[in-house]
Amino acid sequence: MSQTEIPFDPDLIRRYDTSGPRYTSYPTAVQFHGGFGEPDYRAAAARSNATGGPLSLYVHIPFCDTVCYYCACNKVVTKDRAKARPYLEDVYREMALQAELFDAGRPVDQLHWGGGTPTFLSHDEMRELMRKTGEHFALKTDDSGEYSIEIDPREADAATIRLLREIGFNRISLGVQDFDPDVQKAVNRVQSFEETREVVDTARAEAFHGVSIDLIYGLPHQSRERFMKTLDRVIELDPDRLSIFNYAHLPQRFKPQRRIAGEDLPSPAEKLDILGSTIRYLQQAGYVLIGMDHFAKPDDPLAIAQREGTLQRNFQGYSTHAECDMVAMGASSISQVGGAFSQNVKELDRYHEALAAGRLPIEKGVAITEEDVLRRHVITELICHFRLSISEVEARFDIDFATHFSDALAELSDMAADELVTITPEEIEVQPRGRLLIRNVCMAFDEYHGTLDGQRFSKVI
Repeated sequence: MSQTEIPFDPDLIRRYDTSGPRYTSYPTAVQFHGGFGEPDYRAAAARSNATGGPLSLYVHIPFCDTVCYYCACNKVVTKDRAKARPYLEDVYREMALQAELFDAGRPVDQLHWGGGTPTFLSHDEMRELMRKTGEHFALKTDDSGEYSIEIDPREADAATIRLLREIGFNRISLGVQDFDPDVQKAVNRVQSFEETREVVDTARAEAFHGVSIDLIYGLPHQSRERFMKTLDRVIELDPDRLSIFNYAHLPQRFKPQRRIAGEDLPSPAEKLDILGSTIRYLQQAGYVLIGMDHFAKPDDPLAIAQREGTLQRNFQGYSTHAECDMVAMGASSISQVGGAFSQNVKELDRYHEALAAGRLPIEKGVAITEEDVLRRHVITELICHFRLSISEVEARFDIDFATHFSDALAELSDMAADELVTITPEEIEVQPRGRLLIRNVCMAFDEYHGTLDGQRFSKVI
């Protein structure tokens, strides 16, 4: 199924091109509220311990040396590397508080450093952060975990990549966005192919398990012809995974985007042409469309998990480790523990104040209801595998599917008429022409769908 050719119908996509969640969680972050606090999180951690099992750790490093104008991440732009030290001390305080809540010995199957730019840290600081993590949590030492880090090739030379392998990382994700010099200048991210290739080549030489590359379409001065040239260069790098994100131009929400001139952006028709050509190009190059905007080689663990029906989704996107509760540390980071989601405060001063007072820096969150568990299962099956067994859902959750989801099935009827999905009493299957619109399909099962603020989400295409 994963190898299916994905048809591209621009008219159909235009009709369904609305805004909606990416469903890295359900409920989505929009449902997080300030009534969820530290006592709720501690109760969730206790439930997690009762269940046991492996953990996933996330550490957010917010610092960047320069600002990329398209960026909507929680970041601190500074050239003062000394700012990392007090932040790391706060992370270590949070790490100690978190570790107290979880049973010792629960193995860390997945670890991820994101940002910002994690390699903003010095080599000594990165060694220290990994060492401190290992003091508090049961990191694997046999290279069997999935330990990944986001890389800006402008901030990481061959020596940095060797260091990352030495301290335990085995997967890297590289931001590229576009190799076209005009596009790079327009978004303030000038990055040569040569420095990018140095990172990739070193990762291969150091036996990293996987290399992922992130691209963005919809940036200023992009065209189909120019983006295809970028893809030619990217294929030279032979990544294991690719993410092709849609740029959402929201200058009213994200101040750096005000530096991008709206008239320089490609038209909606040109964006669709870029996307359609990209999908055809990558499929011809042998990549599998995992879902939405993620591609992988057929022998990559993501593609294998999808074929075997074990692919999941969490805050890192598509995942083979969704059985892990995720303990996230750092400003703005989001944890998924014991049937609850929680998010830390975003501002560094508030983050510091909470930890200096010995408190977990939780700002908001949500406890998951039984109905959320049901709907999350349905959405996960559809977004990961493009197929839902109705009988399996009925047996697992003791419901009559047609009655419980009558509104969703009514909403899907138009999609069925457009041959995006097929619906039988036994299953719902997303057809190849519907896979790019999988977020639309999932929204039909989102209980909060009618209350969602479209301005909080990116366009589905």
